[in-house]
Amino acid sequence: MKRFSFSLQLLLGLVIGVALGFAARLWDVAWLTQTLTHVGQLFVQLLKLAVPPLVFTAVLVSVANLRNVNGAARLASKTLMWFLITGAVSVAFAIGLGLLIDPGRGVTLDTGTAAAPERAGSWLGFVTGIVPTNVVTAFTEVNVLQIVFLGVVLGAAALAVGERAEPFLNLARSVLELVQKALWWVIRLAPIGTAGLIGKAVSTYGWDLLAPLAKFSAGVYIGCFVVLLAVYPTLLAVWGKVSPVRFFRNAWPAIELAFVSRSSVGTLPLTQRVTIRRNGVDADYASFAVPFGATTKMDGCASVYPALAAIFVAQVFGVPLGVGDYLLIAFVSVIGSAATAGLTGATVMLTLTLSTLGLPLEGVGLLLAIDPILDMMRTATNVTGQMVVPVLVARSEGRLDTAVFNAPPQPLDDAPAAPRVPQPAAA
Repeated sequence: MKRFSFSLQLLLGLVIGVALGFAARLWDVAWLTQTLTHVGQLFVQLLKLAVPPLVFTAVLVSVANLRNVNGAARLASKTLMWFLITGAVSVAFAIGLGLLIDPGRGVTLDTGTAAAPERAGSWLGFVTGIVPTNVVTAFTEVNVLQIVFLGVVLGAAALAVGERAEPFLNLARSVLELVQKALWWVIRLAPIGTAGLIGKAVSTYGWDLLAPLAKFSAGVYIGCFVVLLAVYPTLLAVWGKVSPVRFFRNAWPAIELAFVSRSSVGTLPLTQRVTIRRNGVDADYASFAVPFGATTKMDGCASVYPALAAIFVAQVFGVPLGVGDYLLIAFVSVIGSAATAGLTGATVMLTLTLSTLGLPLEGVGLLLAIDPILDMMRTATNVTGQMVVPVLVARSEGRLDTAVFNAPPQPLDDAPAAPRVPQPAAA
């Protein structure tokens, strides 16, 4: 398999998975569907197994390493600013698309059988949920937002303590290296996991399930494609002054893995490796920006999807929306993005949006059946945005190695890390 690039291996896994999924569905081969399901589940479980120690140590070490980065506060504020800008632009396009296609108009579904999800997002729950009540529970329940909070607090404390914190930081760095190495071995199994995940999706979801929600499903994919192929390339070309084609060429392995795994956090090691070794972002800055983005930067799950879903639910239940409601959708999408941290799916973000607008939460039940199909495209959009912003910020701060960015993509398993020497800022 080493004769084939990692991207080609993923593509082969995708093709094989689609073929096996169609075969399982066409000839009703139950054992094949079960096998594909178990293979996909095992791959996702292996990815999630390393999430708590990976996120905790990555955030802790990256915060502590900010003392070695000139203008750390400026870098952090610029990163957050671009997160907000790209999120706002994404939700604006999604609202416009929703008004154009009317995803819920003419849809006849039995709303009486729809049940509200057991877990619903709320602003109080979002704010209070950031701080864990029990450190152990934050890790055992894989509450990524709480793990990030703990990592930030301990990283800041290590900065304040100074040299006396070095033994602890050295331990954290060693654990981070070990977890990244082990998780990279798991990611190398992604072609097999891809075949299982996409095969299970193809064998499970037929047109009879998608037909009533075809317009909405198409709207989500179109909205994500607009963000991927119009919004991001424009930002890269105009503000970043780099080639969008080269960016997508470099970033493709992470985008493809995100599509099939449906996990931004699970894709984190590959996202960070691509950002540093192919897109040429300074390693010190990327070690902060990429984990931060993997838990808070969700243009697909928190911008495109909730906007279209809110319009869909309002139309199905006959609730009119005004200008104020659309502005509220934009506000919730931009500010509440971190509510989706670490989750496969966007149910919490959607319930947060619906509850804020006063729409029936039973509308979520109408969309749960096809959520995995939609989540693949949403997660691919999330991860792409998590790579776009570090490139934009690094370019403006002279921390982007354009030689690495423009070079032919090197193999991700043995490519040298991008140099950390700052490059001249763009004019």
